[in-house]
Amino acid sequence: MNRILDKQRKRAKRKVHIRKHISGTLLRPRMTVFRSNTRMYVQVIDDVAGNTLVSASSLEPELHDLKNTVEDALKLGEIVGKRLLEKNIDTVVFDRNGYLFHGIVKSIADGARKAGVKF
Repeated sequence: MNRILDKQRKRAKRKVHIRKHISGTLLRPRMTVFRSNTRMYVQVIDDVAGNTLVSASSLEPELHDLKNTVEDALKLGEIVGKRLLEKNIDTVVFDRNGYLFHGIVKSIADGARKAGVKF
């Protein structure tokens, strides 16, 4: 149990450190990633107004077949990238939300880049 609590505390500490330095605006919103053991969630947020501009998750009916794998994370990143480009947003600030930048988190970022989003 202590090992799990230590992991959560370390992630929370990294998250606070990251959020001190990055913030999203309407011209360059913040793209944040959350992953659980079974699902993936991506939101693009304008922190100035406090609005979510675009979101996608593996809970949506058309994306429900996506599993928590690197290949499916790439697909989710591409979907978010397409939704961003539909709203004429081409640059974002990437918020890894305290997770290490590898595996699923990196794959979501690569998928968004593949769709044409810059960060």
